[in-house]
Amino acid sequence: MTSERLARLLASREKETLEFKKAEHQIPDSLYETICAFLNHRGGDILLGVDDTGQVAGIEKETAELYCVDIANATNNSTLLSPPFLLYPELVQYQDRWIVVIQVPESSQVHKLRGTIYDRSADGDYRLTDPAAIARIVNKKRTYYSEAKVYPFISVKDLSSETLKKARTRLSTVRPNHPWLALDDTAFLKKAGLISRDMETGQEGITLAGILLFGLEETILNILPFYKIDALLKRLNVDRYDDRCYVQTNLIEAYSTLMDFIERSLPDPFYMEQDIRVSLRNKIFRELVANLLVHREYTKADVARIVIYQDRVECTNPCTPHWQGRLDPKSLVPYQRNPLISKFFLQLGWVEEIGSGLLNVQKYLPHYAPQGRLEIYEEELFKVVVRLEATPQATPQATPQATPQATPQATPQVTPQVTPQVTPQVTPQVTPQVIDDRIARLLNYCVIPRSREEIQSFLGLKDREYVRKEILDPLITSGKLELTIPEKPHSPKQKYRARGVPS
Repeated sequence: MTSERLARLLASREKETLEFKKAEHQIPDSLYETICAFLNHRGGDILLGVDDTGQVAGIEKETAELYCVDIANATNNSTLLSPPFLLYPELVQYQDRWIVVIQVPESSQVHKLRGTIYDRSADGDYRLTDPAAIARIVNKKRTYYSEAKVYPFISVKDLSSETLKKARTRLSTVRPNHPWLALDDTAFLKKAGLISRDMETGQEGITLAGILLFGLEETILNILPFYKIDALLKRLNVDRYDDRCYVQTNLIEAYSTLMDFIERSLPDPFYMEQDIRVSLRNKIFRELVANLLVHREYTKADVARIVIYQDRVECTNPCTPHWQGRLDPKSLVPYQRNPLISKFFLQLGWVEEIGSGLLNVQKYLPHYAPQGRLEIYEEELFKVVVRLEATPQATPQATPQATPQATPQATPQVTPQVTPQVTPQVTPQVTPQVIDDRIARLLNYCVIPRSREEIQSFLGLKDREYVRKEILDPLITSGKLELTIPEKPHSPKQKYRARGVPS
């Protein structure tokens, strides 16, 4: 939650998508009614520590921290909220006081609190008892949220056991005490909302979201034969391509594959943030890759694409449009196309809070490309264009187009600039050698299994969390490093080994 957005919420009044609750000494009973109502309606923000007029009363920090734990446990409890929808509240300091912020997305499922369905209106939360009103919510969600469709004849054996293991490893790295880790695969999928019951037929089965996240390739293609993601590098050969990545695997594997393609196709300039090296490429393009996977309309046959040109990166995605034309990223209202998929990516740490993705792109793009800009369009396809600045090597961009404007440049510059661009620079960009020098040295160092302490000492870094989140986690996710004790990721004897090295 950015300070700007929090200030805007506090300046507003309570409404259909915003609720204030004072909660000085305890969590109010009505909180979970609001959470259930938001899940069933349009989603919204809940601010604990704020009175009905928007005045910040605040909560003691220790008390607020306990609230966050209690709310996470309660929303994961199927006897309270069914089906469960695990939420992670955020502790935010506003001026000198603490607030608990709970962002609740609209769910693609219908939720009950202690067996009762709640809905939301401008006047607050209310119980739904009229069968016709309940049917309207069910039909609305079924019509719009294709990810919630239940497939009763698809079972866990139709999913990838390797991908399930990878997801568990990632979860244990991001949140070591995650409540889903101790569950078997069936219970794990139920808690994630990926096994559900059709409210009309009563049949239980894996949802389309579960199949997309974990399905074997043949399982996915039997249901969605047109499903694919195409990533192309078109720096030199714009009529065809220089490099290509064609993806038809599940979304967990697709994310890793597409990030590998981004890594070998785009540079990663050196950048420091608060004395810590930050990967601008990862900060910007992981958001775009996740956005491509999370917000796609999977029942449409259009292909999702990432195309990297010399001067821009374009991402296009099938969608059900809410708006038409070019959108302003600053005023864009976040709308989750696939809440179940989005929630799971959030648990994995691959996306951040609702609506923060494109804001992060805007935040880091000026450091990646000082003249860069972000453009967003929505029609039948959702399109994001990241305009990149022209680098000295990219000056003879006019060469393949032979425009008159390029003629004055051609005399003194084209010959010496085009040759080095093709020979020494382009080739590394389409090979896996475009890796930060420090990472290359680290992988070479980890030919022999190394502990986290050894790696931290080797890199000369003091921040343990930074080493884990910004270095080890991405290398494990991309498959460059592997755990020597994968079944016990937090073992004190755990070491990390460069992938492919014999045990």
